[in-house]
Amino acid sequence: MILVIGANGMLGHDLMATLEGDVRGLDLPEIDITSFESVRRVLLTLKPEVIINAAAYTDVDGCEANVETAMAVNGEGVGLLSLAAREIGAKLVQISTDYVFNGGKGTPYLEDDCQEPLSIYGESKLAGELNAAMAPEYLIIRTQWLYGIHGKNFVETMLRLAKEKSELAVVDDQIGSPTFTKDLALAVKALLINGCSGIYHAANSGYCSWNEFAKVIFAEEGLQIKVNSMTTKELNRPANRPLYSTLDCSKLAADTGFTPRHWREALKEYLQIRKNGRN
Repeated sequence: MILVIGANGMLGHDLMATLEGDVRGLDLPEIDITSFESVRRVLLTLKPEVIINAAAYTDVDGCEANVETAMAVNGEGVGLLSLAAREIGAKLVQISTDYVFNGGKGTPYLEDDCQEPLSIYGESKLAGELNAAMAPEYLIIRTQWLYGIHGKNFVETMLRLAKEKSELAVVDDQIGSPTFTKDLALAVKALLINGCSGIYHAANSGYCSWNEFAKVIFAEEGLQIKVNSMTTKELNRPANRPLYSTLDCSKLAADTGFTPRHWREALKEYLQIRKNGRN
């Protein structure tokens, strides 16, 4: 059995729709990964062969003000899953983030590049990676800039703002790869089918700034919105962000034969799904 924890979330929904075989999904209140009693009770009862942890505290700025919660969910909770996974001999799959890097490398990050998070969110996710590696068999998948049908995301924010304003300012000095959760779910599936372990990067191919991403969203929707440039410093958010955190996904392609499509192609499908009103 494959158990998806965080099944009601944006990625969780797509994992449930994509993975094949005996797949079970759980979320709060059925399982609380910050409680070892809850984790142990559920995992010892179900005894899954694979545990996919898609549960996370992803409010990057919120993590700065809620350090204990961030660490409990993103770091210590993964440690509890690792302990239970060891007890039942399960493989633990942990979803991580480009925010474990400082963004100063200047070229796409490889799996074994030095981690140096700039924020509490990044620190908590790095703690989760270290704890996941305590499981007898683990798979850590770093991704970035996620959007999907079943959750709040940048695409939805831009389309909402487009109804309210004709001109927006969006940062142009953060570079990454917008990633459709449907495509990330396909990458997870490919890694599991091929029995991969260790650390992998998985994101849609190509890269852009948030500013360019916004412009493409509006162009695809035929919206005449002026998108001005601004810097991350000007935005002045509580959490520091890596400026260039593009992920090198060549290891994923080499070991599975799966190469995620270009982010523009993925975005087109996402917008079409929205128009069709499909779940």
